[in-house]
Amino acid sequence: MLLKTLFKDTALYGLPSIVGRFLNYLLVILYTAVMPASSGEYGVVTNLYAFTALILVFLTFGMETTLFRFANKQDENPMHVYSTALITVGSLSLGFLAIVFAFLSQLSSWLGYAEHPEYIAIMAIIVAIDAFACIPFVYLRYQQKAKKFACLKMLNILVNIGLNLLVFLVCPLINESHPSWISWFYNSQYLAGYVFVINLITSIVTLLLLFKEWMPGGQFKASDGSVYAFHYVWDNSLFKRMFRYSYPILILGVAGVLNQTLDKIIYRFLVPGLEGEQQLGIYGACFRIAMIMAMFTQAFRFAYEPIIFNKSKERKDVVETNALGMKYFIAVSLLGFLAVMAWIDVLKVVIIRDSGYWEGLEVVPIVMAAEIMMGIYFNLSFWYKLIDQTLWGALFSVVGCTVLCAVNILFVPQYGYMACAWGGFAGYATCMLFSYFVGQHKNPIPYDMKAIAGYFLLAVVLFVTMMVLPFDGIANIVVRTLLLCVYAAVFCFRELPLARLLKKSKQV
Repeated sequence: MLLKTLFKDTALYGLPSIVGRFLNYLLVILYTAVMPASSGEYGVVTNLYAFTALILVFLTFGMETTLFRFANKQDENPMHVYSTALITVGSLSLGFLAIVFAFLSQLSSWLGYAEHPEYIAIMAIIVAIDAFACIPFVYLRYQQKAKKFACLKMLNILVNIGLNLLVFLVCPLINESHPSWISWFYNSQYLAGYVFVINLITSIVTLLLLFKEWMPGGQFKASDGSVYAFHYVWDNSLFKRMFRYSYPILILGVAGVLNQTLDKIIYRFLVPGLEGEQQLGIYGACFRIAMIMAMFTQAFRFAYEPIIFNKSKERKDVVETNALGMKYFIAVSLLGFLAVMAWIDVLKVVIIRDSGYWEGLEVVPIVMAAEIMMGIYFNLSFWYKLIDQTLWGALFSVVGCTVLCAVNILFVPQYGYMACAWGGFAGYATCMLFSYFVGQHKNPIPYDMKAIAGYFLLAVVLFVTMMVLPFDGIANIVVRTLLLCVYAAVFCFRELPLARLLKKSKQV
């Protein structure tokens, strides 16, 4: 039943991620069509979104995992835990906004956007709102309200997509025939700016839809069924305990997001000017294709964390679930990797409209492999989270981030964005290996290494075969698809007992 719940919730939590990533692919089509590689505007979008991802980790301060851990402790009041987390993240967000607006001119100049300081202001508001909204979304996961979580995320996506279609497709048509109708808000030269404005509107709408989760006066229902009247309570003693648990997670999170975004943050400093923006745009567009791995990892995490922490008192269940979860995560991730590589020639035409971006497609398998290792690292992280030794995670992530930073600084000036891709690979590999070997010593988990190694070996053989096929065009895609089916058949054959187990549990 535990695995059945895991798969069901992964599907529910993953639905908005899957749809969102798919629709974001459509946005890449749109953005790369209206922002040619030569303009460098998509590089601006890529750069600033990388900064927001990093700042978001600082503002949430590790409170997502901390909320789960403390709300499930018997000697803690779940409502006080939730309220303290909300106040903490809300205060950090407001303080961040005050600093940004106080030094907006200086920040804009330093980041290279002196002509568009509003870009920085808009992105600051977005990240502050999104950071605060993270805690109500964690609350929904804590209550295992996967359907409401999915609906709100889906609505967020639909609003975002709708506004993008309006601004980048409908408005240009109106501007050609009746420019006076939209001249009060539409400027055809402000394309990157509209991406940020649309995100701001979407974030505000999402926060308003979450009002029942953060407005005082409503009901707070704990996971054990207890119901509280929600009101804001600051528990200083509780905050100190939560802080001691969360600050290593913050370090871990910062290092983790730097592994994903540092290359995009520092690229314009390592390769300055329009050339840097152009190359960053190419890398960012191709990076999007590889993000199917991040999508699956995120969906798995959203479903996996509540289950593991709810079972944290049952050592045997946690160990068995963690071991099985690792095997199935790796097996399905490798299936996704092979699927993308099998149809990469189709994806590049469908997703990236301007062929000027295609030169960066060689980063896709490297970035996807790095994302798989990041997912493995996440699965390995439970050994220290469940014994309250989160400082280990911070240590691993800092070491991995140091490796990534060194690779970027040393090799980007010479090898460009290929060094970014290999830097991420090296950083995540370092985190994964350190976490595995230390974890097996500190809190061993009996992973099915034989099955995991078998899936890896099969995936590598099939991938190499795909890459060395001696023909192109439709024949190439057909043969690659057949190779993909080989992996899928092996997976189904090996894991058929799981299917029978799930079917039996459903009947019971």
